[in-house]
Amino acid sequence: MSSLQREVLKKMLPPLPNPLSIDRSRAQKSRFSGLVPKRKTKEYSELSWKEFFDENRIVNIGENNFSVYLCGYTGPLLVLLHGGGHSALSWALFARHVCSICECRIMAIDLRGHGSTFTTDDLNLAAEVLAQDVANVVMEFYKELPPIILLGHSMGGAIAVHVAVKELIPLVGLAVIDVVEGTALDALSSMQSFLRSRPQTFKSTDQAIEWSLRSGTLRNIESARVSVPGQIRRRNAFKVKAIKDNSLYNQAITELEEDVQCDDLQEEEEETHVYEWRIDLKKTEQYWKGWFENMSSLFLSCSAPKMLILAGIDRLDTALTIGQMQGKFQMQVLAKCGHMVHEDVPDKVAEIIAGFLIRQNLTTMKEFFPRHMPEC
Repeated sequence: MSSLQREVLKKMLPPLPNPLSIDRSRAQKSRFSGLVPKRKTKEYSELSWKEFFDENRIVNIGENNFSVYLCGYTGPLLVLLHGGGHSALSWALFARHVCSICECRIMAIDLRGHGSTFTTDDLNLAAEVLAQDVANVVMEFYKELPPIILLGHSMGGAIAVHVAVKELIPLVGLAVIDVVEGTALDALSSMQSFLRSRPQTFKSTDQAIEWSLRSGTLRNIESARVSVPGQIRRRNAFKVKAIKDNSLYNQAITELEEDVQCDDLQEEEEETHVYEWRIDLKKTEQYWKGWFENMSSLFLSCSAPKMLILAGIDRLDTALTIGQMQGKFQMQVLAKCGHMVHEDVPDKVAEIIAGFLIRQNLTTMKEFFPRHMPEC
């Protein structure tokens, strides 16, 4: 074919489309895109405590102000004690579930240095101090004490045992969640490493909630959305936007010996916010051992009916294994959950505690729920 023929044929053909005018989104769209469902984006926004509790009150004990969350108006009183670094909001989903299936009252306490509680010494987490705090709050709030059941998780479980052993308040029941002396003391050696490895600040509450789930600390997204904000607090920070006079900056660097005033740098600052942990647990290490030491024997010595809820049977130490075989306490092991048992499976824990209260003739059932029989 001659060049002349080729030119004639080119003129007869329609013009080629401009590649810049093609809808790139359509060009890149896969022919399978309509068949594959879109991945849902997870919601990490904060949930209000008002969706789970009836009231949030402040109990004044001298110069100390303790925050408590309340739910229910009749029946026995469940006093809930959270673990180290957490807050009373970790019980939010549990409180909603247990109040829906049996007649009871809830008082979830922000312990010293945690949540919205503020004291004259927030870092004094000695077992005897925390135990006395719990007793003071309950005695101050209730002039006529209802039947009281103490329920604590991890550190809170240890404090509940100390309250029971010292008989600081009369109890009709004691329940602890995933805290055993042997495993707890063994875990203390790696606690500092864990605290150093986690993020020290977050840009937002959403980021903190997302981290708690992605790290495996929590497995229940609804619980994380209400409990994690209680573990952090907002801190103002200032970010340098610009330096108006670089010559002044250079002069300050080269003449530090002459004590150049920082005001001369004329920095322009932009106020922003970061979130940090409510309590620096690394500074409370001196108290950790006192929470759990001799806890198994103390737990077994309590005269009130006792319940132990674990995330795994391997957590039992020798003293508790013998005591459980002798029928000194009731025990329930839950699967598919982590250390934060009452947050990961709050409905299961609520059913266990409600069943415990009903077996002790402390309450009546509102609605049917599957009974969890104590394990042998």
